[in-house]
Amino acid sequence: MTMAKKSIHTSCQRAIIQLLESIQGKYSKWELWQDFIIMSAVSIANAVNTLHREQREQLYLDRAKKYSESELGVFAQMLKEAIEEIERNPEQDLLGELFMALGLSNEWKGQFFTPYHICQMMAAIMLSTDSNDAFAKKGWCSVNDPACGAGALLIAFANECRRKSINYQTSVLFVAQDIDFLAGCMCYIQLSLMGCAGYVVIDDSIKNPALCYDKNGLIPKDESNVWYTPMYFRDIWELRRLFAQQNLMTKEY
Repeated sequence: MTMAKKSIHTSCQRAIIQLLESIQGKYSKWELWQDFIIMSAVSIANAVNTLHREQREQLYLDRAKKYSESELGVFAQMLKEAIEEIERNPEQDLLGELFMALGLSNEWKGQFFTPYHICQMMAAIMLSTDSNDAFAKKGWCSVNDPACGAGALLIAFANECRRKSINYQTSVLFVAQDIDFLAGCMCYIQLSLMGCAGYVVIDDSIKNPALCYDKNGLIPKDESNVWYTPMYFRDIWELRRLFAQQNLMTKEY
C-alpha cells in the first residue's frame, strides 16, 4: 500500500521543500534529501569530534562534489531553516515530518515515522517513577530507543522532561540506534540541534545491539558506527565518563 504525502503545515516546511525543489532536476528529491541529511550530519559531527573525522569527511566530499557552489549554498540554507525552526518550536519531529511531506516513504521501503503526538504519549509513560528514582539516586538517567527512526520518541522525551522542569541537557543521556543510515543521520541531526547529550548507533539493534564498556551507557563500544552529539562533550558529561573510566580501571585491578 502506498503512503499519502503528509500535509505541509508550517512555513519552515514549505521553505525547506521549496529550497530542495529549486535544485531538483538532475537529481531526484530522494537523492537530494539523502545528500542534505548526510552532509548535514557530517558537518555537525566533524565540528565537535575528531574520531572518524577523515572517514566522514570523505563521505561528505563524495556527495558534495556532485553539486555547484550555489547548490551547496541551498543545502546550507535548508539546514539554517531547520536550526531556526527547532529553536522556535522544539515540540516536533521536523525532519520526520518533512520526509513524509516530501512523499519519500515510498522510496524508503514504504515505511513511515511514528506521528509525534503518539511519541508524546509514550514519552509521558517513559518518564515514570523509575526515571525519577534514577534522577534522585545519581542525578541523571539514560533513555534508549533501539529503533529510533528520525528520533521523534527521544525528542518527545526531552520535551516531557522540560515540561517537568528537568534539564535534559545535563540530566539525560540519549542513546539511539537504527539499522538505516539515513534515519540514523536524521535522528543525529535532531538530537544535536535539540542539545541532547548522547549518541546514535547505526546498526542492526537485534543482531548488533549497542554495547557499552560501563553499566550506565556512558562509554559505547565504537566501531565507527557511533555518532556523538555536541552536548555529549559538555563538561558535566566528560566528568561522568571520567568517573566511569576510573570505576572500570578499579575493577580491573
